[in-house]
Amino acid sequence: MRFNEKELVFLSRQPSERAAELGMKGPKKGDVMKRRLVKLIVNFLFYFRTDEEEPIGALLLEQCRVEREDDLNFSIVFLDEAERKYVFECDSKEQCLEWIEAIIKASYEFMRKNLVFYRSEIQRLTGKDPLEQYGISDETRFQASSGLPPLPPPPT
Repeated sequence: MRFNEKELVFLSRQPSERAAELGMKGPKKGDVMKRRLVKLIVNFLFYFRTDEEEPIGALLLEQCRVEREDDLNFSIVFLDEAERKYVFECDSKEQCLEWIEAIIKASYEFMRKNLVFYRSEIQRLTGKDPLEQYGISDETRFQASSGLPPLPPPPT
């Protein structure tokens, strides 16, 4: 996926779902933990030097796994590049858990899973497809079986 730098800078200035100064260590050998302003906006994790307005980088939170390393640290690993691991250090256990949950919920896969689940529940309860009125009910991405592995119900 390609992104225009101006579009990313514009997106980085939008209201964030979550923002904080966290420790961040990049995937390169020899990278050290540095304090960064980290902002979660839609399904992008932007990171900034703490004294600058423009981001120095962005992670597209798709096809990745978020893991809790310990009470204060979590990591993001990209499925197609296992060596590309980013580690984040939080100020508290609660903050760490909140970031993990927010990042998991930010992914397209999570949103799609919820849409498919709730669509089937509404159909089961009402007998009507809630997407039919929008003319998109036959699109593959909204089907329970789209070639992707089966989806568990969203957490309650």
